[in-house]
Amino acid sequence: TMQSSGHRFRDVEHHPLLAENDSYDSSSSEADMAERVWFIRDGCGMVCAIMTWLLVVYADFVVTFVMLLPSKDFWYSVINGVLFNCLAVLALSSHLRTMLTDPGAVPKGNATKEYMDNLQLKPGEVIYKCPKCCSIKPERAHHCSICKRCIRKMDHHCPWVNNCVGEKNQRFFVLFTMYIALISAHALILCGFQFFSCVRGQWTECSDFSPPVTVILMIFLCLEGFLFLTFTAVMFGTQIHSICNDETEIERLKSEKPTWERRLRWEGMKSVFGGQPSLLWINPFAGFRIRRLLQRAKKGGPEFSV
Repeated sequence: TMQSSGHRFRDVEHHPLLAENDSYDSSSSEADMAERVWFIRDGCGMVCAIMTWLLVVYADFVVTFVMLLPSKDFWYSVINGVLFNCLAVLALSSHLRTMLTDPGAVPKGNATKEYMDNLQLKPGEVIYKCPKCCSIKPERAHHCSICKRCIRKMDHHCPWVNNCVGEKNQRFFVLFTMYIALISAHALILCGFQFFSCVRGQWTECSDFSPPVTVILMIFLCLEGFLFLTFTAVMFGTQIHSICNDETEIERLKSEKPTWERRLRWEGMKSVFGGQPSLLWINPFAGFRIRRLLQRAKKGGPEFSV
């Protein structure tokens, strides 16, 4: 413990007492962060993110060109093709929003004398500093060794989205898991119908590809669909449970006792998804501003924030 500006200043990793709404208010730092695009330069995370996109593109290829286009039922192909591709676009859009959205990072190095004075703390009041990124830790913030930042309400770091899941992007991560689970289930159902159709009829007529190639492509799609459906459905359920209990995965694993006023069930859902239940809850494009991106491009292009 050390004395600083009339209050106690501690280097600790957990159990911060600073209120969640007390954020770094340096105008120059905030303006600098607002002009940057959030992206984590982690090799493993970038590989996993690219693999996610490639697997979705592979599933879309097999569904569209192996199963739907060769089908003799026009409306069956159109309806399932539009539905699957719309879900795929929503899933990939949710993935991008999760990956490129600041999860709630605390500004680096805001543990300065000027910032201490702005907080107007009482003499002897204890605040907490992260020794790894030299920032004042708000309540419920945890340090991520991959992002190298303290993240507000950090749930976990997910390599598949190459980002932390935290206060500002949890909604997009929930949508990502939901849409991936839906397209996985849809792909498995289509595979079942396609196998039944090919077995009952002629294999040479049920696809434009040769029977061995068709079988191999569909088997791989079934394996991919089953694995992704299992993983994302479990993750989706876990996230909804955490939101309804206002408890992050880190807090649950560490059995941290809540020092905050918990928002339960619908209050927790509304705090994450925003406002009353509506179609905006499942829209990954809600809040997206193209004009803001164009303004950043005119000012010299985007920069990596970390």
